Amino acid sequence: MPVKIYNTLTRKKDLLQPIEPGHVKLYVCGITSYDYCHIGHARSALAFDMIVRYLRYRGYKVTYIRNFTDIDDKIIKRATEQGTTTEELANRFIDEFYIDMDKLGIERPNMEPKATEHIQEMIDLINELIDKDMAYPAGGDVYYSVNSFPGYGKLSGRNLEDMQAGARISINENKTNPMDFVLWKASKPGEPSWESPWGPGRPGWHIECSAMSRKYLGDTFDIHGGGQDLIFPHHENELAQSEGANNKPFVNMWIHHGFVTIRDEKMSKSLGNFLTIRDILEHYHPEVLRFFIFSTQYRNPLDFSQDTMQDAMAGLNRLYECVAAVEKLPATCSDSADSVTSAKDRKKLDSMEERFQKAMDNDFNTAQAQGILFETVKTLNKILRQLPEIPTSEDHKLLVTTTDTVKKLAGIMGLLQENANEYLAAKKAAMLADIDIKEEEIQTLIQERNQAREAKDWARSDTIRDRLLEQSIELKDGPEGTGWTVKRS
Repeated sequence: MPVKIYNTLTRKKDLLQPIEPGHVKLYVCGITSYDYCHIGHARSALAFDMIVRYLRYRGYKVTYIRNFTDIDDKIIKRATEQGTTTEELANRFIDEFYIDMDKLGIERPNMEPKATEHIQEMIDLINELIDKDMAYPAGGDVYYSVNSFPGYGKLSGRNLEDMQAGARISINENKTNPMDFVLWKASKPGEPSWESPWGPGRPGWHIECSAMSRKYLGDTFDIHGGGQDLIFPHHENELAQSEGANNKPFVNMWIHHGFVTIRDEKMSKSLGNFLTIRDILEHYHPEVLRFFIFSTQYRNPLDFSQDTMQDAMAGLNRLYECVAAVEKLPATCSDSADSVTSAKDRKKLDSMEERFQKAMDNDFNTAQAQGILFETVKTLNKILRQLPEIPTSEDHKLLVTTTDTVKKLAGIMGLLQENANEYLAAKKAAMLADIDIKEEEIQTLIQERNQAREAKDWARSDTIRDRLLEQSIELKDGPEGTGWTVKRS
């Protein structure tokens, strides 16, 4: 089955058909390096990490470029506030970015160009646009003329006339049209600058990606990615610049991931709900964050809360517990007994990878793919419960090979990368460190509650549950019995 991807440009799912057969060229807008990365940055980095991993799993060669914006107004302002240079500030937060990405287990792109290392390429591109009367110098600045590009607005679906009608030209504005955007900014006193045909200055934000993607991927490439907030104006302007200069399609497919909210509110420092990656990793294993992010298809909005993270942790634990149980199976097998696996269950397990691929081929539907992994684990646990003390070699082989496949497929989302027993032991130790009650007491109370439930003494059962909850212990009843987790405030 071919891979289908929702293309922002066409507003439908299109077949992935690389320009060079078997080789996908991908460019993703990276961070502006002036602060620590937040959960929105994590979603972007993880989404494209997953996409690259999946395409490589499907046999494609992938050339993945992700840039750094290391000069812009925010960087200049923050450097001034901290009494340092823009170069020092930007490089410091690039280093911090790598620390966060490495903790999340994100694979490095093939190349990560910096804007400041490609000033000449940007100047050359701006000159091409001026020569074509698609850009004009004005007072040391250079602007792109949106009226010179008939297709302006086709990516975002906006109408240029409507946008112009709603725009105003501010005082001392050098633009011919209020919608024209800056390609080159004249330098102000004390700002970093580079020499150009229009005087000392620095590039505008949009031009950098057009110049760097052309240098490393060519005039036209396969996929351009980023968050939905970049569709307009950033990606719209990139498209206009690149197609205006090259007279060729810029990108065949545009991928945009959804927003992250905190308790259904947009993340904002002013609202006090701004969470950095480091804030989250103080309390949760990196794979829990990965599990949470991939529990929703990448294009959909994602709401962060303690409850959803607790659910993600419980789900990840279920996967690890199954892997650990299979890995504890005795090496000795019997060929005298009959297999305990039904034909129906064997068919489910045999078709698991094909069904996983079908979900992922449909616009990287990780939520559905996770569901297939859980369905598989449920079947594996059912077989494990039915096994005799010494399993048959047939059942043993099925359990082991299926678990290996589960680990391989989960690895596309960066899950099940730890040793299962070590992960579970560390998880239990971390939970016990957060509470005053001992594990033995928890297990005793769970056993008493199970006995009360068998006797239909629901009042006693609820009393035990409430007593544990008062000590931050939340019980989880399931087919495999009753588990527990620490409920975080």
